[in-house]
Amino acid sequence: MKKLAKLLCLALAVVMLFGLAACTGGNQPAAGDPTKAADPTPDNQGTGEKFKVGICQLAPHPALDAATEGFIDALNEKLPGQVDIDNQNAAGDTPTCATIINGFVSNKVDLIMANATAPLQAAASATDTIPVLGTSITEYGVALNIANFSGTVGSNVSGTSDLAPLDQQAQMIKEWYPDAKTVGLIYCSAEPNSQYQVDNVQKYLESMGYTCKQYAFSDTNDMASVVQNACDNSDVLYVPTDNTAANNTGIINNICQGVKPVFAGEEGICGGCGIATLSISYYDIGYKTGEMAADILANGADISAMPIEYAPQFVKKYNPVTCEALGLTPPEGYEAIELG
Repeated sequence: MKKLAKLLCLALAVVMLFGLAACTGGNQPAAGDPTKAADPTPDNQGTGEKFKVGICQLAPHPALDAATEGFIDALNEKLPGQVDIDNQNAAGDTPTCATIINGFVSNKVDLIMANATAPLQAAASATDTIPVLGTSITEYGVALNIANFSGTVGSNVSGTSDLAPLDQQAQMIKEWYPDAKTVGLIYCSAEPNSQYQVDNVQKYLESMGYTCKQYAFSDTNDMASVVQNACDNSDVLYVPTDNTAANNTGIINNICQGVKPVFAGEEGICGGCGIATLSISYYDIGYKTGEMAADILANGADISAMPIEYAPQFVKKYNPVTCEALGLTPPEGYEAIELG
């Protein structure tokens, strides 16, 4: 009887063991069965891996600020809690960009975001291994001195461009001032992307019959005199996407408001001194840059194969204050800039 009791207890234990296995393992994928593998977490979110990202922004300015904001929002949404961001601003000083970037390299960040041309150039010079994503860059071939640029840098650098189509910018001038004769192109000679823009806008305008002249200032010291000269000798003025101009629209506005119309390469400059622009969203291109960063950090995307991305849409906008000062009624299809 004792032997029989022991056998019954053993049998009961085996039954209970199999029942427990069934309860705990019924929802688990079978070993080696790929059809029942657990779904991977999108973009490696929740893996716990931490990344260090350094942001170098050239100067405080609404457009650049918006691009940085979009970049940070995208990273935090794609990789919540996984990214430590060191966000630094060079306050418009090019040598400071190099100092900031060298600090990122020394701290061995996983990725650098360069907001504007000077930070991009500093980052490209400082490292050929850390991924560098630019934003608010007009033309990467010009910024990085790449001949016959194809749209992909092919190194540790990629990013997004803030270039609105230059032929359409020239066409805006024709739309507003078809009878004008002369166009003055104002830009900072220290910014190669500005030179690229005015050279190409000039070609388009001259093909439409305008006479164009370039007026280059070297910095804020000679800016007022150059703008005054352009204003005195031109029917219409054009200012490209130019960081120095963007930080000093008050100088341009003090000379030109109510006197000569200024067309601008981007909304921030137009809001400060222009009458019309072909606008992009800097937040959107910053956000796209953040998405690219998340793909590189979490999924190991190859930055050398990433083409430069552009704004998805362009909007015609006008400045109601400067238009009123010149007695202008915007053509159909233009939206008013919301001025702060």
